[in-house]
Amino acid sequence: MDAAGEALFAAVRAYNPKTDEARLRAAFAFGREMHEGQTRRSGEPYFTHPVAVASILAEQRLDDSTLITALLHDTIEDTKASFAEIEKRFGREVAELVDGVTKLTNLQLSSTHTQQAENFRKLFMATSRDLRVTLVKLADRLHNMRTIGSMSPEKQQQKARETMDIFAPLAGRMGMQWMREELEDLAFKVINPKARTSIIRHFARLRRESGDVIKRITADMRKELKEAGIPAEVTGRAKMPYSIWRKMQEKDQGFSRLSDIYGFRAITENEADCYRALGAIHQRWKSVPGRFKDYISQPKSNGYRSIHTTVSGRDGKRVEVQIRTRQMHEVAEAGVAAHWSYRDGVRAENPFAVDPVRWISTLTARIDDEEDHDAFLEAVKLEMYQDQVFCFTPKGEVIKLPRDATPIDFAYAIHTRIGHACVGAKVDGMRVPLWTRLKNGQAVEIITAEGQTPQATWVDIAVTGRAKTAIRRALKEVDRERFIRLGQELVRVAFENHRRKATDKALRTAAKALAIDSVDELLARVGANELSARQVVRLIYPDLTPATGDEIDGHRAVVGLAPDQPHTRAPCCKPVPGERIVGITWRGRGVVVHAIDCASLVEFEEQPDRWLDLRWQEGQHKPIHDVTLDVTIVNDAGTLGRLCTLIAEQSANISNLEFKDRKPDYYRLLVDVELRDAEHLHRVMTALEAESDVAALRRHRDPSRAGEALKG
Repeated sequence: MDAAGEALFAAVRAYNPKTDEARLRAAFAFGREMHEGQTRRSGEPYFTHPVAVASILAEQRLDDSTLITALLHDTIEDTKASFAEIEKRFGREVAELVDGVTKLTNLQLSSTHTQQAENFRKLFMATSRDLRVTLVKLADRLHNMRTIGSMSPEKQQQKARETMDIFAPLAGRMGMQWMREELEDLAFKVINPKARTSIIRHFARLRRESGDVIKRITADMRKELKEAGIPAEVTGRAKMPYSIWRKMQEKDQGFSRLSDIYGFRAITENEADCYRALGAIHQRWKSVPGRFKDYISQPKSNGYRSIHTTVSGRDGKRVEVQIRTRQMHEVAEAGVAAHWSYRDGVRAENPFAVDPVRWISTLTARIDDEEDHDAFLEAVKLEMYQDQVFCFTPKGEVIKLPRDATPIDFAYAIHTRIGHACVGAKVDGMRVPLWTRLKNGQAVEIITAEGQTPQATWVDIAVTGRAKTAIRRALKEVDRERFIRLGQELVRVAFENHRRKATDKALRTAAKALAIDSVDELLARVGANELSARQVVRLIYPDLTPATGDEIDGHRAVVGLAPDQPHTRAPCCKPVPGERIVGITWRGRGVVVHAIDCASLVEFEEQPDRWLDLRWQEGQHKPIHDVTLDVTIVNDAGTLGRLCTLIAEQSANISNLEFKDRKPDYYRLLVDVELRDAEHLHRVMTALEAESDVAALRRHRDPSRAGEALKG
């Protein structure tokens, strides 16, 4: 008996002390004997694969018959073993399970509509007899995907696409979300490796820039729940690369613009605590409208129960939170397989586990005619892809769209040119309005006309990011030149009303501050009334408004310190209110407050006990937080005076000024400016960047000054 076999038996004994180990060992020996001499493409003995499949199922605490089926699942197909021999050795139940897996394995999952419908029918008919057949097949596919590197590139692509289209959604529909995510990620790694690698690199860079967000938020949630007297286990993780990529495609956004990329889970002791935990979390963080789902009061058909909510923090970043009890979590992890789970030698009595026979009947209840492939495929797809619809072109090609999609989305999914020229649509041969919501299995024909251009109302009718983006881009191009000329005149007048000139540099600065690609685009938006000329002026020269409310004293500006615990702003990074901060404790010296991205923090990476999670007090701070600006100005009469005037106009005080370089054409100097917060800093820098005589500007930070906070 090899190490893998002993590890398998030990794992089974751990959750099922009453297991029939002799029967398991007999199956192991028989399977190894039948596969003797066979190897996998990687060169390993073939029997390592059935053992790995059985180990995956053992992790789900499944019964002996399922594990024996896993050990023997390829014997009828690939060895001299027969149904009769397996029945004689291990009983009718195991023989039928192995036979069922063999039939699933032999399905050729073609991409054509009719064949795919028939394959789905066979798959679900086998499943309806005993769901364990599908559990073994899913575990088989998971191990094959984990070891897919030994296959040829063509075979890898075929298996990955098959996994993404059929097996991953099936695992999700059965409630085994962890398996769905892993199957999707493994398939994504083959289908689009560059996109997956890019997302992983983005995560790595985000962690370098922002620190361990998961650790910080998890600690915050634990603290909030503990203070509310709610016993709970809190965990967090980054979402899987494929999930992130899918969001990027659906929302037509880059990684940096996505906010909902982390997920957190709170597991409580009882149902009442789930709702108490929800209240505590919503009191601490803002809930995002439309992102709350209560699957406890309205469970999914596969037994899934949990509360889902999305909240946003001070920085506007969103995170998803799931709240459930331990029993709900077990079903959420095992899905329909929870029905067979064992604990201490007996079936786990989980009140939320769903009867597999009753569950599978919900998938096939609407199918009356066994020959009606289209009806069967539509019903199955509707169940497996609840958030998607599958429609067909007149040529029979399948177009996958999100739920509530319209003919406009369908047209743009075919080609942007078809979308732009769309004047109408027919669904199943009937003319329909463009705002019609498409349903599964419908045949859609797009009617086009030469010279047609997108209408403004289409933006609200379309659902997909691809369609909305294409429509907006087309609308902007129609009258772009006219909008630019109109915007130029509006901006010129607005600037002159404030005795300023709308110079190219001023407009470039405004465009940069608004994250707009070019000055022409800025002017076009002004001309199209998407942005007012007054907003552009105020962005660079904001009107001064009197302070309202009480100002926050410097000694209570930071939240998270112990009472009377002294603190000092780090001179190396000089953080200001509104920026993310962290504290480093010094014995007998108090706390030094650093910006979260300060280079000096590298020195303390191995000393986590010295780190404090801090934040700025909300409200209006006094203008006492000095920041150093590195400014290069043209060497001309009056330039330095204008620089000082611009800073003063933003209600900021210059506390120090040091010349670093004097040249015939320019001066470079360090200016210490006393500010209220990050917004105040942004206003000052924007006003300076818009000045034609300012050649360069950046915030100056000096890591060598890190130790100065401890002096004196």
